[in-house]
Amino acid sequence: MGPALSPARALGWTFGAQPTGARNSIADVPGVTVGHVTLLDGDLRTGVTAVLPHGGDLFREKVPGAVHVINGFGKSVGLMQVEELGEIETPILLTNTFGVGACADALIRDAIGRNPAIGRRTSTVNALVGECNDGYLSNIQALAVTQEHALAAIAAAAPDFARGSVGAGTGMSAFGFKGGVGTASRRLDLEGGPVHLGVLTLANFGRAGDLVLPDGSRAPTPSSATSPERGSVIIIVATDLPLDHRQLTRAIRRAGVGLARLGSFWGHGSGDVAIGFTTAWRIRHDEARDVVPIAMLAERRMDTVFEAVAGATQEAVLDAMLSSPAMTGRDGHDRPSLAEALSANKP
Repeated sequence: MGPALSPARALGWTFGAQPTGARNSIADVPGVTVGHVTLLDGDLRTGVTAVLPHGGDLFREKVPGAVHVINGFGKSVGLMQVEELGEIETPILLTNTFGVGACADALIRDAIGRNPAIGRRTSTVNALVGECNDGYLSNIQALAVTQEHALAAIAAAAPDFARGSVGAGTGMSAFGFKGGVGTASRRLDLEGGPVHLGVLTLANFGRAGDLVLPDGSRAPTPSSATSPERGSVIIIVATDLPLDHRQLTRAIRRAGVGLARLGSFWGHGSGDVAIGFTTAWRIRHDEARDVVPIAMLAERRMDTVFEAVAGATQEAVLDAMLSSPAMTGRDGHDRPSLAEALSANKP
């Protein structure tokens, strides 16, 4: 599998000079996997997407992490502790706004099942869940997402995964078109060999008519979409670069550059959050050493990371949109396909 399969690149678009990884996916970062559970029945257009930094026990072997809130109109769980401690200790689950509680419960129960001492003889666990509101296309009031769905998404995690209207992306919208889950990656050739940075986006944001394409043109405005900018986007940034918490925070802030290139201005009612982690080293829950040595990227190379985050975020959003067919959902609400709109506008 290679980057030629990317629907955005198939249109001839480019996203900077940096090469992609073999999959052009967040899973180009070794050990990172993604799983979905999709609920597509009746008036439901929703689901869960799981991102696993590694396949082991994340509570015992945490990964360094960071959070950047671009605009905070959101209902996510676990962001505060990641920001304070700089570590991630559960899989990252993405879902709809009213599915956050069920997903958090699932992560807590899963962690307790692996570590019965949690909350008794050791610390509690920080469940990490991001959300976007899919209520335009899905019956969000059904509270359809369950703990079982969340655990099934974790169990389904693999290096190769579907994109578009799947998992948490099933009922999402972007710039008046159908949104969803998208991904992209960059290969960075540094001293000691290549490393990777990958991005996964849950795209549910952007005002119709504002979408700027990589060639500088504007996408056509969907006739059925006139709502203000009040959606959300969750950006997951993964890398095997040796970055500390401060460097990770600096890097994931550049996700906002990728959103801005697309024409987003992060509206008042938009919940735009970036979550980042590195797999280059791990934080042991029962660390016995007083001083822990770590490697970190030289500051002079941070521009390479910033460029990768910006370009991969822009590409991942378009990957989500171009991978999503048109959809009709709750009460006949519909979102057209960006790919179909671009095809229809060809001279």
